Amino acid sequence: MCYNFVDMKVRTRIAPSPTGYPHLGTAYQALINKAYAKKYKGSFVIRIEDTDRTRFVEDAEKRLYKALDWLNLTEDEGPRKGGDFGPYRQSERLSLYKKYALDLVKKGHAYYCFCTKERLEKVRKNQQKNGLPSMYDGHCRTLSKNVIQKNLKLGKSYVIRLKVPKNKKIVVHDLIRGEIVFDSNTIDDQVILKSDGFPTYHLAVVVDDHLMNITHVVRDAGWIPSFPKHKLIYDYLGWEMPIFLHTPTIINMSGGKLSKRDSSSDINWYKEQGFLPEAILNFLALLGWSHPKGKEIFDFNEFIKYFDLKDISPVTPKLDLVKLEWINGIYIRNLTLNEFLKRSLDYLPSEYTRNLDYLKKILPLVRDRVKRLSELSYLISYFFEYPKGTKQIRELALKESKKNYKQTKEVLHHIIDILDSIKDSNWTSSYIDTLLHKLMMQLNIKPRQFFMPIRIIVTGRSFSPPVADMLEVLGKQETLKRLKRF
Repeated sequence: MCYNFVDMKVRTRIAPSPTGYPHLGTAYQALINKAYAKKYKGSFVIRIEDTDRTRFVEDAEKRLYKALDWLNLTEDEGPRKGGDFGPYRQSERLSLYKKYALDLVKKGHAYYCFCTKERLEKVRKNQQKNGLPSMYDGHCRTLSKNVIQKNLKLGKSYVIRLKVPKNKKIVVHDLIRGEIVFDSNTIDDQVILKSDGFPTYHLAVVVDDHLMNITHVVRDAGWIPSFPKHKLIYDYLGWEMPIFLHTPTIINMSGGKLSKRDSSSDINWYKEQGFLPEAILNFLALLGWSHPKGKEIFDFNEFIKYFDLKDISPVTPKLDLVKLEWINGIYIRNLTLNEFLKRSLDYLPSEYTRNLDYLKKILPLVRDRVKRLSELSYLISYFFEYPKGTKQIRELALKESKKNYKQTKEVLHHIIDILDSIKDSNWTSSYIDTLLHKLMMQLNIKPRQFFMPIRIIVTGRSFSPPVADMLEVLGKQETLKRLKRF
């Protein structure tokens, strides 16, 4: 298949609507479109499709940019960056859409429709009653020129509809699905220009992609039913079609579509939960694509190197948050200590961040357990305050010691004495560990029965970093204070 584009440079785009929070599906589309544009030294464009004024949200566009910047998916062209093909908001391009809508009418490929909402609703109900699909019945399709001119002079409200041919096979080509054939009789005479002068998606997307020299239209599979309508508009206007690819739609683990009721569909949720943007991109890249070397962990530049549109699978991927947590944990462990500290600060209470030197000693001890940065506050809380629930802590410590209270207390006195004997200059994890193991052997106690009560009494939990490492950071004075409280 040959494509004769005015500008041979690869140009991709995403075209989100400012109707709410930035969606994970938008990030997925942005990742693929930006990666492909960068691979071929092309341009990645953001176009804002804001023609649906009933669902318009004032600050949605600003939130979208903020989310994409956080993910390092910033555009090359768009409303805030400018470019040679602007304006990049559809609400600023209305005269263009009307021009091409009227051009289609003039050529006989579209027509004025003066049907009222009441008539259309009546037709829809009758179709439903008779088990028919809800489609426009073509009432205005054959109006005479005289009737049309009369209605226009009277100022009657109208829309412009696409004239879909009857009894035709409409063949479209998708890069990963191949040829897809549609029966024109199943395709509605779509409204392409609304009564308020705003275009519908179907006209606007074709006009914009053509005038902005978009070479590759990569969009969600949910747009496949609209594909033949867009094919007709391209053909009617005499324009060459870009290369089309419909990516698989991401679904949740239950098999349902990601809806706005799912917090995990909101990009901001991932930021709030402490997922790293580079981990999210790595995860998204694996939805419908596999690294040729079978790797699960790779950065954006490596993705660009190996990625090709034709390698995307049409199989629907699931949003597996457990896998994302695993990937995120690996990225967290690969951070330098300074970078880990820097990224952690937004997820910790202010009282935890007053002494950064102390915090730097704590973070390496818990890094292996962190899957989301939002977990950090809980994981390190016992370094800053003694845990609540003294009764429960005592019961748990006694249970793990396999001894009664008197016997456990006796062992604890030995532990306190040995720790108290350590000079401040020798308060290191290796020295603490050596003395505690020596005492454990002298008392003939099994490791778990010896160390677990210490861990529980000091931290209030049955899990923590290695006891000696944790005691070193906590400090001699605080350690003894907590043990004596038991």
